[in-house]
Amino acid sequence: MAKLEKEFEYYLSHQDEFVKIYNGKYIVIKDDKVLGVYNSEFEAITETIKQHELGTFLVQKCEKGDEAYSQHFHSRVSFA
Repeated sequence: MAKLEKEFEYYLSHQDEFVKIYNGKYIVIKDDKVLGVYNSEFEAITETIKQHELGTFLVQKCEKGDEAYSQHFHSRVSFA
């Protein structure tokens, strides 16, 4: 299993309830629990690394749908 895949799957399976409680906030997930709730990604990371090693927890913006965890790339290249 990829690193932090378990934490991301936990987020996805609880996303609807998390959005009701934490909408727009950044949540920190580790070992199937929310460790903290923050106003910014920077704050979430800087506070969490005080007690947990970087790379052992997931910081996820809590929003409805997949916009918070999907990336869309657009190209200006024409394929005509």
